[in-house]
Amino acid sequence: MESSFPFGVILAVLASLIIVANALVAMAVLWLIHKNDGVGLCFTLNLAVADTLFGVAISGLITDQLSSPAQPTQKTLCSLRMAFVTSSATASVLTVMLIAFDRYLAIKQPLRYFQHMNGLVAGASIAGLWMVSYLIGFLPLGVREFQQTTYKAPCSFFAVFHPRFVLVLSCAGFFPALLLFVFFYCDMLKIASMHSQQIHKMEHAGAMARAHRPPQTPSDFKAARTVAILIGSFTLSWTPFLITSMVQVACQECHLYLVLERYLWLIGVGNSLLNPLIYACWQKEVRQQFSQMALGVKKGLTAFLLLLWARNGGPEGSRESSHHVTTISYSEPDG
Repeated sequence: MESSFPFGVILAVLASLIIVANALVAMAVLWLIHKNDGVGLCFTLNLAVADTLFGVAISGLITDQLSSPAQPTQKTLCSLRMAFVTSSATASVLTVMLIAFDRYLAIKQPLRYFQHMNGLVAGASIAGLWMVSYLIGFLPLGVREFQQTTYKAPCSFFAVFHPRFVLVLSCAGFFPALLLFVFFYCDMLKIASMHSQQIHKMEHAGAMARAHRPPQTPSDFKAARTVAILIGSFTLSWTPFLITSMVQVACQECHLYLVLERYLWLIGVGNSLLNPLIYACWQKEVRQQFSQMALGVKKGLTAFLLLLWARNGGPEGSRESSHHVTTISYSEPDG
């Protein structure tokens, strides 16, 4: 497959957006962890880190697409690049699974969850997740059946890895995990519905002093909603690529590599951009942290302008500029 300049540009833009969006979410979640000491947020932070590394990993493929075929990447280097790409993508998917399981346990057994889920357990889970991710990502380098017998630049997934590697991942990991996701989600909805019915009966019987619902019920539904959105985006993003790869294994004469690598793989890559957008849009605490970060940046920029104006205009200029900047800051139009 020959290099494609438009494809390289699209990949460059997508990689940049993935890195920036996930880095912002990582900073916001890290600050929330510092303030709230939330163990569950560690998994959200790990998802942002995994997607950021995925964006960095695919950045190494951009050069091949933008350069001429006269300067191809060596097969060994290409294999290492794709191993890192696969490892980061696997870490992202496994983290989504871990978040779903964490939310499921918090709703299914809330008392035992807070007894057993601590920083040590969360750290061990994340460490094990990354070990499994790199084991899967670098598996084709040690298994000859998962490697392509011939290599043609530019560097791409199927230039070095055989589609049967994707077949094994799909049958042994993706689709069983998807069925597990569906079970988690259905059980979470069932539990949240039972909580809602119990509280409604207690309110109706006058057993509760307050008429409105307590925070637990909406939080149950919000957790289920967030898990559903994560699962849905991850499923819609990667399923076309995985199914088409399975078709390529079954039909050697189909030659679906161009469709797989130029279109379907890009859809899967887009999942790493959807994850931070989901948390930015649907998680209230993350949105609030973004607002505080934006306010802090605004205040810092205002202070920097005041200092710069004071240095240029002296003491008199400082007082005048301070009054001028303050007037501007309080006369901004709404909206």
